Amino acid sequence: MPDAILQTNLPFPLRRGKVRDVYDLGDRLLIVATDRISAFDCIMPNGIPDKGRLLTQLSNFWFRKFAGRIENHLVETDVDRFPAPLRAFAAQLKDRSIVVTKTEVIPVECVARGYLAGSGWKEYRASGTVCGVALPAGLQQCDKLPEPIFTPATKEETGHDINISFEDAARRVGDETARTLRDRTLNLYTGAADYARQRGVIIADTKFEFGRLPDGQIILIDEILTPDSSRFWPAGTYAPGREQDSFDKQFVRNYLESLKWDKTPPAPQLPEEVVQGTRSKYVEAYEKLTGATFTADLAT
Repeated sequence: MPDAILQTNLPFPLRRGKVRDVYDLGDRLLIVATDRISAFDCIMPNGIPDKGRLLTQLSNFWFRKFAGRIENHLVETDVDRFPAPLRAFAAQLKDRSIVVTKTEVIPVECVARGYLAGSGWKEYRASGTVCGVALPAGLQQCDKLPEPIFTPATKEETGHDINISFEDAARRVGDETARTLRDRTLNLYTGAADYARQRGVIIADTKFEFGRLPDGQIILIDEILTPDSSRFWPAGTYAPGREQDSFDKQFVRNYLESLKWDKTPPAPQLPEEVVQGTRSKYVEAYEKLTGATFTADLAT
């Protein structure tokens, strides 16, 4: 197994997120997915080898698949065709980086839920709603919802994003923009969920981010439909009324929940079996959804 790449170091203005290193190229950005992994808003001290490559290539797969439905921010995905100053760093960037159009980020996380899990399940048990959306009584944990729902959240710089109602989202970004975000989120989720189910994967929920170009056009940005931004469940073992097996970082969360750790930094070191188990989950998700084999040299 290769070593995890926990950060990159290029001579351009840099912003580090929990997982991504983002370099400012002027009117464009270079986004590099490292192998860092976070849980409970803490970055683990050791990463998951190849995680950044898997996230990038799976996200690119979806961007290409939905290119006819909505514009996205991709400019170039092949490091051999990156601007010349970047190609000198090909060893750091190959398969885990993209050059994208710079946009004004719309400050709402756009979440689509098709199943009752996570924070949605917690809210439903307390109030019978999820982000203000009333749901039928008597639903079980991980039940499929009568129809997918749009449940926006705030974009927080630190800590957890906060679930908000559609009306609150509209107050933040305007009625027309909020309706556009809702409609595009549900359209993308429905298309992805239908496709994934045919590949043996349930997309229980996912989040999208959108940005605005100078001419006002709203486009899809960031990553989409990856194990970091979605709940992926194996369809063959799905059964409501309990936690589900998953192809995402729930594997890491479950391990951390077994510890006497207060979920504040510093985070504990992940043991090798958790690292390997998490990597295998990400590889399985990639292979099931794309139909491709994950290899040491991915096509971009």
